[in-house]
Amino acid sequence: MRLAKYLAHAGVASRRAAEELIAQGRVAVDGEVVTDPARDVSETSRVEVDGRALAGAEPRVVYIVNKPLGVVCTARDTHCRPTVVELVPARGLRLYPVGRLDVDSSGLILLSNDGELANRLTHPRYEVPKTYLARVGGGRVGEGALRALRGGVTLQDGPTAPVRVRRVKADLLELTIHEGRNRQVRRMCEAVGHPVLALERVAFGPLRLNGLAPGAYRRCSDAEVECLRTL
Repeated sequence: MRLAKYLAHAGVASRRAAEELIAQGRVAVDGEVVTDPARDVSETSRVEVDGRALAGAEPRVVYIVNKPLGVVCTARDTHCRPTVVELVPARGLRLYPVGRLDVDSSGLILLSNDGELANRLTHPRYEVPKTYLARVGGGRVGEGALRALRGGVTLQDGPTAPVRVRRVKADLLELTIHEGRNRQVRRMCEAVGHPVLALERVAFGPLRLNGLAPGAYRRCSDAEVECLRTL
């Protein structure tokens, strides 16, 4: 197995972040510092990161969490705010969020120790869809605003790809995007004259909350994880 993949499977970091660790000279294999992420390692290899030996690949898990408002999507927070990782008992596993939700947004976030899967779910080239419910200001959302969103909106960092959007109520939109830019849904709605007042992610790929209460979580089934791998 390639060294970068080994680190990702061991829950150290995503594949991309693991490659950076290796390039920085922080990883050793059988006592030798290795800077090549393609270096082959076996189950009997002794792999160390910053001098700490890894026990080998952890059992890979994925959890669905319904993130409440005010909870941050990081493993640790320097301002001592509650983190989404604290909502799930790790039982010794190194879990980290897959993707992000703003502190003032709620809804579906994934936690996993599978770096390779996390990279596939968040990298733009895989175009994994994410669906949101957005309650907006600015009055009833008209057909012009819906057409603008569907065709793509020009933002400060360039035009967005078209999105799927439908009006659930006069001031409630359901939007499905696959780019995942920073605060993208909020910025798109603002650009068409309807600032977001409340935002909830209700689906990540094929996964939905399905009545999961705020702050609650559940482990994905093997079938659900396999479905994620095929996206």
